[in-house]
Amino acid sequence: MNEIKVLWVDDEIDLLKPHIIFLESKNYKVTTAQSGTEALEEIDKENFDIVFLDENMPGLTGLETLAELKEKQASLPVVMITKSEEEYIMEEAIGSKIADYLIKPVNPHQILLSLKKNLDHSRLVSEKTTSNYQQEFRKIAMDMSMINTYEGWVELYQKLVYWELQLEDIEDTGMFEILESQKTEANTQFCKFIDKNYPSWFENGGDAPIMSHTLFRERIMPEVDKGPTLLVVVDNLRYDQWKAFEPYVANSYKKTKEEMFCSILPTATQYARNAIFSGLMPSDMEKLHPEYWLNDTDEGGKNLYEKQFLEAQLKRLGKDLNWSYHKISSLKQGKRLSDNFKSHKDEDLITVVYNFVDMLSHSKTEMEVIKELASTDKSYRSLTQSWFKNSPLMEIITQASNLGFRLVITTDHGTINVKNPSKVIGDKNTSLNLRYKTGKSLTYEDKDVLAAKDPKTIHLPTINMSSSFIFAKGDLFFAYPNNYNHYVGYYRNTYQHGGVSLEEMIIPFAVLEAK
Repeated sequence: MNEIKVLWVDDEIDLLKPHIIFLESKNYKVTTAQSGTEALEEIDKENFDIVFLDENMPGLTGLETLAELKEKQASLPVVMITKSEEEYIMEEAIGSKIADYLIKPVNPHQILLSLKKNLDHSRLVSEKTTSNYQQEFRKIAMDMSMINTYEGWVELYQKLVYWELQLEDIEDTGMFEILESQKTEANTQFCKFIDKNYPSWFENGGDAPIMSHTLFRERIMPEVDKGPTLLVVVDNLRYDQWKAFEPYVANSYKKTKEEMFCSILPTATQYARNAIFSGLMPSDMEKLHPEYWLNDTDEGGKNLYEKQFLEAQLKRLGKDLNWSYHKISSLKQGKRLSDNFKSHKDEDLITVVYNFVDMLSHSKTEMEVIKELASTDKSYRSLTQSWFKNSPLMEIITQASNLGFRLVITTDHGTINVKNPSKVIGDKNTSLNLRYKTGKSLTYEDKDVLAAKDPKTIHLPTINMSSSFIFAKGDLFFAYPNNYNHYVGYYRNTYQHGGVSLEEMIIPFAVLEAK
């Protein structure tokens, strides 16, 4: 351990000689000061790792010294030591961001414990986290080979995200690389599971999880039946991103339920989000609502009729509600809804589709600055968190809580950082998405895709007699052979959706009640 420099400030420092000798025997270098003024002079001369500061000193008091010390070095940890347990002193000290608080008389072991807690904390946490994950790694590897249910995959994916969040703040990059390879292997196995089981979920008696087209009827409507509900669908939201901003929602709401549901394929807005609002699979949307449904190759916006789809579903479910629908794609629209939110206070259901995360992932593809800011899952999470806590959506959620609304937060699909290209060839009518293609006469690498040669088996529209769908597995993205290198360079390490992965298909649904 490198020598740690401690500054100990006390007007009766001579009485603390035994404590200082004890710390020096533990390889701490202790500098002493007998007044606040002397302490501030020492801080100008030398860089200390931590300060022990007596509160009750003649001249500059401990609190006055603390204030000046923090002006000089805001991040320097200060442990306040005092004879008094008066509340105002504690409040003042805590308000000034002290690292710890000790009451006299202190013994050497209390001091040592405070040093460990404040200086060794990150190292101790890092070592403990690494060792815990190493133990869990073997269990995850064993479990992975035996999972044969959707619920099993949900549990495993949640475990991987838990460890990703635990490991993101430690400096052991080796551990993080091991986790990344474990996620890659999990996606390989998950793709095999989906390939084998997905079509059977649409058969009568198929053991299907809650999916996009059943979510509203089975999960959202029962909440609306209990009382006024704010439904927020954040486009493109992964489970780890929800975990990143969940603590901010907890300021005004307490969670009563959290589960994961399965996005339908393709994991793309026009399919998955329309399925939530219509309560129908895409082939049924095309059949029952030809006026609202557009196929990939049709001209025009593909998700312009969510309100109409929801209206039709509510009618089908026999629900006569006072409700509204709001799609937010800009700061201005978000602000407008936030400013006028109280006008919706008497509604049974307020539905808000928020498009920020989707715009962020598309901006990452197109803008160099976003590529810099969201180059990894960790930075992508951090950007989402920063957006949320400063967004009109946060204001809307706070207002909903004050009005007593139940809150449902969910999404239409997740997204994945694509790393590796897979060559595909199709005619000029082939769809453009990087993670799925639909068209006729598609040529592709069999091992890289999940193929639906007859789209009807998974309830997708057939554009013409010989059209099929292919979905990219894991972190692959489709690239055409012409201008291949430029295309690959442009899209590699961007966030895409439409294919088959844990990140895109296993997505969050949370119910919260106002505090």
